[in-house]
Amino acid sequence: MELQIDVNDLVKAIQILSESDDLMDKSILIKELSFKTARSSGAGGQHVNKVSSKVILSFHIENSEGLNMREKKLLKRALASRLTTEDILNLSCEESKSQHRNKTIVIKRFFSILKKGLIVPKRRIATKPAKAAKKRNLDDKKHRGQIKALRSKPKLD
Repeated sequence: MELQIDVNDLVKAIQILSESDDLMDKSILIKELSFKTARSSGAGGQHVNKVSSKVILSFHIENSEGLNMREKKLLKRALASRLTTEDILNLSCEESKSQHRNKTIVIKRFFSILKKGLIVPKRRIATKPAKAAKKRNLDDKKHRGQIKALRSKPKLD
């Protein structure tokens, strides 16, 4: 079942997400999202069997106009385990009985995942252990060796 985004949902989503500042154009990204609904699993009795409250969000990274090439490359690398073979990110939410609440939850989750994926990791500067650390390690090894040597049976020569 395909779910269309209406103007009210778009305005609500932009208001929800306006709290955080970043470089992405969220209104373009929200228009690029596609939603599907399905029946939720788990407890809930007859309600679960009648209502499609689970929301599945799909986002195609390659076809996105809201991201530049650098951001697409970063997201592909950071979210490689979450992407399908066609570079589609699928997220689902079935936490609530309300389809609209699940939709807002999955949109928030989507933008938090994007934000984390766009963080460039700091480059590690290789360092050597200090002389004191090397000496401490050797002393610890000698001490541990002495403890182990004391565990053996005494030699009666």
